Amino acid sequence: MRLLLGTLFAFMVAAVVGLGGTWTALNRGVAFGAVTIGAWTAWPRAGTADIDPYAQAVVARSGALPVGLGDGVAFMASHDDAGKPLDGRCDVVLRGTTPQARFFTITLYTPDGALIATSLARLGFTSQELIRGGDGSIEVTLAPRARAGNWLATGGVERYLLALRLYDTPVGIATRAGREAPMPAIITTDCP
Repeated sequence: MRLLLGTLFAFMVAAVVGLGGTWTALNRGVAFGAVTIGAWTAWPRAGTADIDPYAQAVVARSGALPVGLGDGVAFMASHDDAGKPLDGRCDVVLRGTTPQARFFTITLYTPDGALIATSLARLGFTSQELIRGGDGSIEVTLAPRARAGNWLATGGVERYLLALRLYDTPVGIATRAGREAPMPAIITTDCP
């Protein structure tokens, strides 16, 4: 009887740890091979045959197709450079230069992965649409109310994700530092 209870207890502990770890990996984005530069994180192997099982499960569960490594890489940010979560009620500025790429897009998503719903037709910017500084730098304001220049509406959502997709770029698996890939700064400027 004692052996049976011990076996049942061990099975229950193993099930809780295993299922809890799997749930955490699927819901928290715990995948191997992440490249983090400032507030930006990318998983360049997600679009390859070398994708790890956890990232593969996240892709299967969400249904979102990752950018293939030969095509480019997608960087995501859920917080600013100071570590504050991106809040759609605040004004956030994306400022600086982007890594070398033939083409890039900047888009806002809900934490669930849906595009931010606004009354405007603009869902993001492409590298060809942005107004640039004389040195080639960009400045994009993410805010609930209209701003002059490069402005993306946040729709006043409580939390959002910022996506920077770089196409036809040398940034990828071997990139490990900001000096190799200068990413734009994310700065919260005004928050009521």
